Amino acid sequence: MYQDLLDKKKTLAVIGLGYVGLPIALEFAKKIKVIGFDINAERVDMMRRGIDPSQELGPEAFENCDIEFTNDIDVLKKACFYIVAVPTPVDEHNVPDLVPVQRASETIGKVLKKGDYVVFESTVYPGCTEEDCVPIIEKISGLKMVEDYKIGYSPERINPGDKEHTISTIVKVVSGCCDESLDTIAKVYELVVKAGVHRASSIKVAEAAKIIENTQRDLNIALMNELSIIFDRMGINTFEVLEAAGTKWNFLKFQPGLVGGHCIGVDPYYLTYKSKELGYDSQVILAGRVINDGMASYVAKKVLQHIIQHNGNIKDSRVLVMGATFKENVSDIRNSKVADVVKELKSYSLNVDVTDPHADSDELQHEYGFGLTKEIGNNYNAVIITVPHNEYKGLDDDYFASITTDQALIADLKGTYRRKINKRHYWSL
Repeated sequence: MYQDLLDKKKTLAVIGLGYVGLPIALEFAKKIKVIGFDINAERVDMMRRGIDPSQELGPEAFENCDIEFTNDIDVLKKACFYIVAVPTPVDEHNVPDLVPVQRASETIGKVLKKGDYVVFESTVYPGCTEEDCVPIIEKISGLKMVEDYKIGYSPERINPGDKEHTISTIVKVVSGCCDESLDTIAKVYELVVKAGVHRASSIKVAEAAKIIENTQRDLNIALMNELSIIFDRMGINTFEVLEAAGTKWNFLKFQPGLVGGHCIGVDPYYLTYKSKELGYDSQVILAGRVINDGMASYVAKKVLQHIIQHNGNIKDSRVLVMGATFKENVSDIRNSKVADVVKELKSYSLNVDVTDPHADSDELQHEYGFGLTKEIGNNYNAVIITVPHNEYKGLDDDYFASITTDQALIADLKGTYRRKINKRHYWSL
């Protein structure tokens, strides 16, 4: 398989061309023949024209790539090595939504041939690949794992907006259903991952490794958020505390904030779901989730309290929310906790405007029921900087004074303007 891919006698396919799938597909396409498959015809058309729908990659990333973009399953049949990189979200009850990965498994079942390889990159709970995906593939294809085809798992480690830590510079965890598959999958990924690969002892170990990467971050941020709530009652600025504590060599430099996106705010629920299924109710992990999921409400209430104290008339008060994506300098709005802040503010009958240089207004309207304001006003009673995009970092005290009333609050969630706001009330997490 490996040599045939290298000689371009066989083709690798990536199923799902979002933040994870497209960079992988393009990286492989510089070395071997690739089929990029996505069910969204509009996105496929954009990629054929050298445009990344996620706005992460420039047109130069598409140059010198041996890749065919398609949404046609008949084209997909030409491949022999399949990488699945579809999203794995949670539903409104924080229960894992496996529909995308199940549908991808159905697609693979329709195209799979003897001798083919399938590698899942989508974040799932330990056991999902072998217990949920394999049965679907085998029911449709009639083929048996190990005997007829090989399967593996290699968790994605893409960090949206990060131009330094890319697929080629991050060590790749790989796993396979047998020694032969592990060796082949490792060699295939070594084609594009300069940092090298780590061979996990089993598919479940690789799945678990991915889950705890983000669960660990989630818990550390939850601790910072809880400390922020405590320090606020003490009249202490959390970022100043962290600045002082950070002078110790082994202090972990996490910060408080809204925890959204398709990874940190989602992955822990996959682990706790499986844990509960096995008869153990998670305590520490879910406690962290409760804190982080509650931060949007906490921020909204802090703003409301200030407006009641300094303005009184809530229905005539205006709030500007700066930033709608789940993190800075990306266009991704999936699971953005900013939407929860806006929802909370509106529930108090406050008038809310939202601005963001990266987000798409129509997409926000469709997903969350609000769009972006076209013109920023000059009489806001509060401004909340939720996402510190680079476009915001050059703003100064005079700017915020020019768009707000005299007693307005500048709520700077990430501490970007600490010690820079003097003409208005200032608060940060």
